[in-house]
Amino acid sequence: MIHSYEINGLPIRTGDIVCTMNGKPDILPGEFWRLVGRLVPGDVDHVAIYLGPQGRFIEAGALGVAVFEMHTGEWNTEHAMPERGMLLDTFYGVAYPLAGIGLTSGEEDEIRAGVAAYCLSHKGKPYNLNFFDPEREDAFYCSQLAYKAYQPWHINLNTGLFMEQLPGTNQIIYPQEIWNGCAHRRSPQSEESASILLHQTVG
Repeated sequence: MIHSYEINGLPIRTGDIVCTMNGKPDILPGEFWRLVGRLVPGDVDHVAIYLGPQGRFIEAGALGVAVFEMHTGEWNTEHAMPERGMLLDTFYGVAYPLAGIGLTSGEEDEIRAGVAAYCLSHKGKPYNLNFFDPEREDAFYCSQLAYKAYQPWHINLNTGLFMEQLPGTNQIIYPQEIWNGCAHRRSPQSEESASILLHQTVG
């Protein structure tokens, strides 16, 4: 079944991807996650796939591939910390991989259902620390899970983003390239929070 929801004022449907920045303004443990996020190119550090119903998401994080809930239509990262291995992140926006690519509503719903089914079929798999191997299916990192879920539908979320000082990094699926490569939207609240985090990083 395809579900619709609203998160931080933005519409979202099954298979759409929430993008976040590591860290949380004014929360001390969030400083650790903010520093981790600085290792990843771009502003977007993490992604989670919307499943539904209501605020049900799936991600590949510290606990491996896990399902968690965001209640009341807000990205309340503190509330979901136990389900997410103590991850603290700040909502950045929503990426829409299926927007503007000429699909019929039936085709779109089929892909959405397939993406959700793929992610759930790998629930419980461990975290993939080998970022250079996104094709494996026995372990996943966050953006790899989204990449592999869309791959059977001939939608490639690897845009070839790389770090100039490190050869071979174009094999890595970065959260930022999912944001850059898809239609996306941000909410005013997320822009304000991101501005605070970016200021803290630069400062």
